[in-house]
Amino acid sequence: MTPPIAQLHVPAGAVDAHAHVMRREAKLIAERHSEPQRDVSADDYIALLDSVAIRYGVLTAPSFLGPDNRLLLAALDNCPERLRGTVIVNPDVDDDTLADMDRRGVVGIRLNWIRSASLPDIDSASYTRLFAAVRRLKWHVEVFQEDAPLAAVLPRLLDHGVPVVLDHFGAPDPDKGVDGPGFCAVLRAVAQRVAWVKLSAPYRLGGADPRRYVDALLDAGGPDQLVWGSDFPWVQHENWRAGIDYGRSVDWLADWVPDEAVQHTIMATTPRRLFRFDTHCV
Repeated sequence: MTPPIAQLHVPAGAVDAHAHVMRREAKLIAERHSEPQRDVSADDYIALLDSVAIRYGVLTAPSFLGPDNRLLLAALDNCPERLRGTVIVNPDVDDDTLADMDRRGVVGIRLNWIRSASLPDIDSASYTRLFAAVRRLKWHVEVFQEDAPLAAVLPRLLDHGVPVVLDHFGAPDPDKGVDGPGFCAVLRAVAQRVAWVKLSAPYRLGGADPRRYVDALLDAGGPDQLVWGSDFPWVQHENWRAGIDYGRSVDWLADWVPDEAVQHTIMATTPRRLFRFDTHCV
């Protein structure tokens, strides 16, 4: 019999650092590797947060919408005190557009390069200018990238002086585990306090035990470099293990990190600071 999952005591001011809003009728980009299976509005998501006493949420731009951030921005406009967001933009996006996004609650850009056949030159003039804007706005760069290419991409991003947030445990290679080149690069960046990692989407780890990665990350940088995210609504994994319940996704953290003080840091203290809730929310 599978033991029951531990139940998490949600700390005051908790943050869900990774979720999505989406609409099935939205125009999707041609080169997508996933698509929405349900509609999720800002109100739907806020209701979920309220159901488990989580105060704040960070909306991540889904890859299948490309640089069309209208749905995400509308959600931020609808709930400015409780939501922040990361957007996908073209590298030649203008400064006025970025400034407007900043005023509306955007705190970072997302590079969703998972399953990409080729990667852009992040040392090009357009990306160099974009990263300069990220630094000026005090944003971060969120990265979703497989283990092997991440080993090359992450140091180059850090050379641009931008804070980096890695999705889904840093997307380690299930066959190489904590010894994969990308995950080793993540551990080095975490130890240097220049990168943060989302403990989210354990079903994207190829069946590996998430605790092996959590333990390695805690040893490298401690809870100040970690945040928790639900990955709601679990795109492409909606029926994982016969269904995922939002409350269960919250309780996963208690299973990975039994210490309540460490849970509090990961779920509240670190993400409130990283995603600018403490300075911009009541």
